[in-house]
Amino acid sequence: MRRREVIAVLAGAAATRPLKARAQQPESPVIGFLSSISEEPYIVAAFRRGLAEQGFLEGRNVKIEYRYAHGDYDRLPALATELVSMPVAVIVALPSSPAALAAKSATRKIPIAFSVGGDVVELGLVASYNSPGPPHGEGSRPTIPPTLLARADEVIE
Repeated sequence: MRRREVIAVLAGAAATRPLKARAQQPESPVIGFLSSISEEPYIVAAFRRGLAEQGFLEGRNVKIEYRYAHGDYDRLPALATELVSMPVAVIVALPSSPAALAAKSATRKIPIAFSVGGDVVELGLVASYNSPGPPHGEGSRPTIPPTLLARADEVIE
């Protein structure tokens, strides 16, 4: 009976060792994905593909929290606030200026990547082209690798 107890203790210790090792690893960065429309598979697929090309795989070394307004722009501020409260390292606001404006209203600290068809200064998304202001370039620094942010900018252009 003693031998079985020792084996059980060793098996338990071996089973918990990987859990301890995982707990010591840094958490994956979290990207907030804010969309004014419903999920468009081609947009999400292109975004994931762009991240993967830079070595960022959803569920492995980066997490993505998706929020969709389904065309109801009144929902965007609440969805943006929800992402900010998680907190996320960056917010990607697509495919319209209402999503970007909601993200901007929700935070002054978290970087926001967006793609809009209008003049970003005129829309009020940035202060000026030369000095966009935080969180769009100066002031705050993201807690995710710069290559991820650079790739996010490339994917949404």
